[in-house]
Parts: sequence; structure tokens; C-alpha cells
Amino acid sequence: MSEFQIQLKTNDGQTLSFACDPEEDLVSAAEKENIFLAAQCHAGSCGACIAHHESGDYRLGECSTDALTAADIAQQQVLLCRTYPQSDLMMTLPYAYSVVRFEKMPEREAEIVAKTYLTEDTVKLDLQLLPDEDESLSLDFEPGQFMEVHIPGDEAGAKRAYSLANAPNWDGSLEFLIKLRENGQFSTFLDKTAEAGMKLRLDGPMGTFMLQDHGLRPRYFVAGGCGLASVMSMLRRMAEWDEPHPVKLFFGVWSESDIFFQQEIEALAAEYPKLEYQLCVTEPSDSWQGYRGSVVAAFEAALKAEKGKPDIYICGSPGLIEGIADVAAVCGVDRSELIYERYLANTQPTGATRCEVVAPQS
Repeated sequence: MSEFQIQLKTNDGQTLSFACDPEEDLVSAAEKENIFLAAQCHAGSCGACIAHHESGDYRLGECSTDALTAADIAQQQVLLCRTYPQSDLMMTLPYAYSVVRFEKMPEREAEIVAKTYLTEDTVKLDLQLLPDEDESLSLDFEPGQFMEVHIPGDEAGAKRAYSLANAPNWDGSLEFLIKLRENGQFSTFLDKTAEAGMKLRLDGPMGTFMLQDHGLRPRYFVAGGCGLASVMSMLRRMAEWDEPHPVKLFFGVWSESDIFFQQEIEALAAEYPKLEYQLCVTEPSDSWQGYRGSVVAAFEAALKAEKGKPDIYICGSPGLIEGIADVAAVCGVDRSELIYERYLANTQPTGATRCEVVAPQS
């Protein structure tokens, strides 16, 4: 079987090259050459391996329409784990060369320090990393990245991805904000079994949702639910470094009972005066004194009043991403300029629309 030559260009101008046969996806072929791209599920269900098609023919296999939307496909986006070459290919990656690994992701062990219920179905999980093989406690990650947590006792080696809410540190303390999902494997463990002193195994850090250097433009952060974790990590780093950008945070929940981390946000704003924030409640009670309405509506009002074009960071559900993208487009910000991460439930793409796309050769 003939092989095709694949070229992947990073957003800082570096090129990765490897061979791939027509029945193999690009992520798997790259890994055979010890090139470990940003990827997670290897099944077309998470969207972590999204890239932009530049030239060549390919077949796009079955994938979740939440992980790769119709709007993504219209903009020539693909999921590399579901992309099978039909000719030589060139793709552009939405991240820098430094994100690519050339050895397998390291595994770390951590101990549960505390489990705190922030709402009825939202848990803050505090972990303490144990020393690695070099006796180091620290974890080298970029704010916005996530870790994969092994589900204890699962013989198939199942893992779940959770974003770090803390800023990078040297002492190995990690903080996660986790939505408990009904009958979810890790959710059930966390709710019913997890307690201080238990050990967990983690892989990472992973992910390409990171702060971008676009000068001193204002930065808007939009978070829905536990999407606040990634955003808090970014904001904490910005506060730590006293970055000069004007910053606005829009945090959206459905009802007042869903609000969490309000005190932490207030404390951060007091420490970092450049930060303005709005807590947005879609269906508030009569007594609610904050913003009444969706986080998308609050974002729209602020963006229309903004004199310049801000950098826009979004973390949350596919619906939130699409809502913000639609508003941004009306205000002159193209979808390709948005920096976002979709939070998807851990599902395989069974039953998803089968995307059999063959790109025209250019």
C-alpha cells in the first residue's frame, strides 16, 4: 500500500513531516514517528486534535458533530484523529511547535488532599503531586491546559480530562473544578468513594487552550459552568505577573444555585484591579442583584461597547462557543480569531452524523 507524505505547520512557522497510509489516521501515523500531537480521545469525540486543511485529498471518518461542527467543516477544519489521507497533505496546527511532544506523555501520581462540594453537582478536587523520578513536585504546564485522570479500578484504563484551575506552581498543588455527571464513571467515584489520602494517576499536561501574545489588546474571558477552571488558571497567572491588559470575565450559570467560586473571583479582582467581571444568571430569582440574562447577552453588550477588538477566550459547552462566535461575527470578529475550548461529555461518536468528506485537491 502506498504511503503519502504529510506536512503539519505549527502557528509559529515550524513544519512536522511524516508518512501515512490511506487507512491510517494522521494522529496514529505521527505517533509511530514519535511525534505526539495535541490529541485526547483518538475517536473523533473531543475535538482536541482540530487542525486546518491547506491542500491535498483526505477522507474524514465518523466524528461527533459537537467536536467538529458544520461551521468548522465550512472553514476547512478537520480532526486529525479521523483524517485519512488520499494524497500528500498539508495541514496547519492551531498551536506552537513547543506544544508537540516527541516522547510519550509522562504519568504522575497524586494524593487527594480535599474534596469540596461547591454546589450540589460541582466539586473542587485538590490534589498534591508526589515526587517524580527526578524527585520534583512541580508540574510544567501552561494556564488553560488539562490533565487526564485515570479512573481507579477500571481495567480498560479509562481516563477523564479535567482542566487545571490553579496557576503553575513549584509545590505540586493542583486544583480541579468538576461537574458531577449522572452515572459517569469518574463522577461516581468522586461522589461516592474518593476521600483524602487516596492516590490517583494522571497524564499530562495536555491541551492547546492557552494565553496568546497579541500585544496589549483587551482580553475577554467567557466561561460556562466548570469551564471557569481554565479561565481561573489564566487569570491567576495574569494577576501573578501583573499583566497590563484590560480584562473582562463573563461567568454564566443557569440559576443562582449553580453559582460557585464567587468569593475566589472577588478576591482575584481585589488583587488584580484590571479585572472586571460579571456573574450572569440566565433564570434568576427576583432577589438576584447581578446580571439577569445569558452570558452571551452580557458578552454582546460589552463587545458592542468596546472601542477596539479584544482577544476573546471561551471555555464551555458547544452551545456557548457557537453563541459567542455568532455574536463576535456580527461585531466584526471572525471565528478564526476566537480562542476556545469546548467542554464535551465523555461520549463516543456512536450515532453521530457520519462525515465522509473528501477535500478537493489544490
